[in-house]
Amino acid sequence: MNVFAGRRLSRTLALLMGAGALALSMSAQAAWPEKPIQMIVPFPPGSSPDTLARAIAEPLSADLGQPVVVENKSGAGGNIGTRYASRAKPDGYTLLLTINGPMVTAPALYKKTLGYDPLKDLAPISLVGTSPNVLVVPEKSRVKSVKDFVDAAKSSPGALNYGTVGPGSSSHLGMAMLEHQADIKLEQIPYPGFPQVIMAIINNDVQAGFMVPGIAMPQVAAGKARALAITSLEPSDVLPGIPTMASQGYPGFESISWDALFVPAGTPEDIVARLNATVGKILQRDDIRKQMAALYFTPAPSSPQALTDLIINETARWEELIDRLGLSLD
Repeated sequence: MNVFAGRRLSRTLALLMGAGALALSMSAQAAWPEKPIQMIVPFPPGSSPDTLARAIAEPLSADLGQPVVVENKSGAGGNIGTRYASRAKPDGYTLLLTINGPMVTAPALYKKTLGYDPLKDLAPISLVGTSPNVLVVPEKSRVKSVKDFVDAAKSSPGALNYGTVGPGSSSHLGMAMLEHQADIKLEQIPYPGFPQVIMAIINNDVQAGFMVPGIAMPQVAAGKARALAITSLEPSDVLPGIPTMASQGYPGFESISWDALFVPAGTPEDIVARLNATVGKILQRDDIRKQMAALYFTPAPSSPQALTDLIINETARWEELIDRLGLSLD
């Protein structure tokens, strides 16, 4: 065999091997999933993200033909589990269901120590659901409206306090936004979690708080706390009868909690597309919508690009507030 023939043979073998590898890769993707899938939730069991994840995991498993196992990796406000998922193999066998905190405000709060980039290290699948926060005061309070609360704060600057689940949380940033827009000064009192915040409100240890509705509304229904307003721009079907902050004199006041599904960046596009389509179908089911309504969430399926745009826009908005506060958790 001469040199040129040998080279042609080598090139031919290389092409065949490459084609074979490509075929195997395409076959592997086409067969996905072939084993159980883990859904990382960076919050503890019983939290609203955990409950929401378990609600969609069962129908997702049925559609994909493989178990979808929810695994809780909580800590650092969701950052630990989010970081873990961002470093997983991008093969479609690791999903992440998380809230907006680790994806939107965490990069501004942990500029040195976060350990992941939400837009570079994770690929969006779909928004799952949205829920406004609720401005709550003690039932025995003389405050009956947002205006009453602001007037009370202006009459005694720094005398009123509010409960949060820590600096940089939605409960803190929402009230910081109100302080800025209403030109008032309040005192923040941090607690380990929302159950402790609502008890502090009921006992009048703090005079107000922006609360997740799953914790606040049972106490409102029981006559132990009063809901003044919600933080969505439009009235909420899952929180009927409660006015928006925007309608109470603060146009543009919006602080929405949302949950969304992600995979590690680099996950094959066909897997992303299938997951997006499947989640979209699941969120149209009446039983899922009822489960979400019980958690005060509105189903909100989206395209991956729409979720990316949401993250970009919210990051810019909250980063401006965080920088103005000079807030850092590094």
